[in-house]
Amino acid sequence: MIVQKELFGESKHIEFKEEIPKKHERFLKDIIAFANTSGGKTIVGVVDDTGEVVGLGDQNPFKLSDSISNMISDACIPQINMEITPKTPGDKTVLEVEVFHGKFCPYYLASVGKEKSAYVRVNGTSRPADTRTLKELELMGQQLSYDMMREIGESYNQKAAKQLMDNMYQKALDACKNDAEREELHPLTLAKLEDFGILCKAGKDYAPTHAFTLLTKPADRNIKIQCALFKGTERDEFIDKKEFHGAIHEQVEEAYQFVLRHINMGAVIDGLHRHDVYELPTKSVREIIANACLHRSYMDSSAIQVSIYDDRLEVDSPGMLYDGLNVSEALSGKSKCRNKAIAEAFQ
Repeated sequence: MIVQKELFGESKHIEFKEEIPKKHERFLKDIIAFANTSGGKTIVGVVDDTGEVVGLGDQNPFKLSDSISNMISDACIPQINMEITPKTPGDKTVLEVEVFHGKFCPYYLASVGKEKSAYVRVNGTSRPADTRTLKELELMGQQLSYDMMREIGESYNQKAAKQLMDNMYQKALDACKNDAEREELHPLTLAKLEDFGILCKAGKDYAPTHAFTLLTKPADRNIKIQCALFKGTERDEFIDKKEFHGAIHEQVEEAYQFVLRHINMGAVIDGLHRHDVYELPTKSVREIIANACLHRSYMDSSAIQVSIYDDRLEVDSPGMLYDGLNVSEALSGKSKCRNKAIAEAFQ
């Protein structure tokens, strides 16, 4: 019998193993990678290349389950949350080792150390986490938000803080639909910025967090949005390109205007009235660019990329999916917040 990975779930989160390899690390790296990212399953008793179900042979599935459970518990730290279940596709028994995303990242091999064996899933394969990804896993495991951490080496800038509060207040006013909504708004205070996580306290004094720097004047040259208009449906030839730097909320607006300049506008007749409309819903365009800034990893050295083709708009945001979120959950509308202070500011 031949089976496809999709029989057991999302294919990128499924690994087939004909048997437990003698070198256990080859088996354990997938288990660790699933725990460090968004979970997954290893199916024992299926040939990886062909999908042929060979089963467990003469091995007792329950004894093998105990052996696998003990192997993972003895070799990996912290403790990995999993379930091992016998399955019978056709007339042969296999073992489904389901690993759940862990809350105490990073997971790694005790005998090797986390710098070399904290594996993650990348495009359906298990690879050692690089330095940046490892730091993000450590923050995730400690339930810390990078943007709320103090910006070391920078001091509180009263003028920049006042300008940020004024800008946020004016943006909120502009978004109001009527006078009643405007009357409910109040100017921001330093205490509110601290509550958001944009400022923090160093003793009795205020100090900037990473969020404050990102919302005022990012120092990292990679904190930018790269926009490009391509000819056709591939990246072979571009017609226009721009890079936007500065405060991230200003980058969002500039990237949004770049898209509006390069997408087509048509007309809709409503009774006696003619309304100009863009070929893409402008509210969604702004939201997808804002979400890229909100949910990106600011420890990643890459930039956000906005690409316009003849048939589509693509927005790429640096960083893997956060805190165990997988693609199917993201497509269903589920979200997990990587940058809590920035989320408060954008809201």
